[in-house]
Amino acid sequence: MWAGLIVFAVSAAAVAGIGISIKRSPDVSQDAQRLLGELALIPVLAGRLEPPDYDRSAFGAAWTDNTDAGGAGNGCDTRNDILDRDLRDKTFAAVDSCARAVATGEFRSPYSGEWIVFRRGKGSGAKVQIDHIVPLSYAWDMGARSWSSVVRQRFANDPANLVAVDGDTNQDKSDKQPARWMPANKAFHCQYAAQFVLVMRTYGLYLDAPSVPVLRSALRRC
Repeated sequence: MWAGLIVFAVSAAAVAGIGISIKRSPDVSQDAQRLLGELALIPVLAGRLEPPDYDRSAFGAAWTDNTDAGGAGNGCDTRNDILDRDLRDKTFAAVDSCARAVATGEFRSPYSGEWIVFRRGKGSGAKVQIDHIVPLSYAWDMGARSWSSVVRQRFANDPANLVAVDGDTNQDKSDKQPARWMPANKAFHCQYAAQFVLVMRTYGLYLDAPSVPVLRSALRRC
């Protein structure tokens, strides 16, 4: 699944009609050049703004199916949609929020690189978590505080910004920006940076300056 993210990011830029003009290096792939061009178009602030008024509720009810995000309105909440997308060898069961929810499955956590077995039940929500690649509080600090509630709810449930990961690594990440945290699994750095940049561009967010060279370094390896 993740192998397709770079193509998706580049295709999204093309559909949006974004013109990219940067000097090409023979050591960097065409996709990397395009993603680096996307990164260069994100407005940058000297540092992360951290107003004291962030509240998770500003982004709506967690994992609601009632949004205009991609895939919403299908009768399953967002968490179950992402589990279904990211896990393999699945079995299913009906739950209150989804008639065909993943009951068991497995996946390789992109953040740690470790295989994780999922079994629905007590503690499963802590072991397998759905992460916002661009954290909600970071988005709030870097522009989302001025959005409408509809856009914030869309952002919180946008599959392009979500990934199933192991809980321990996700807790380590918390709401950190790339300058402060990148996945321990270096093989995922390219995809992580590509999605981070794509989401930031799509939603018109600002980026903190210390994160720019971190993302640029990751994208150059795509």
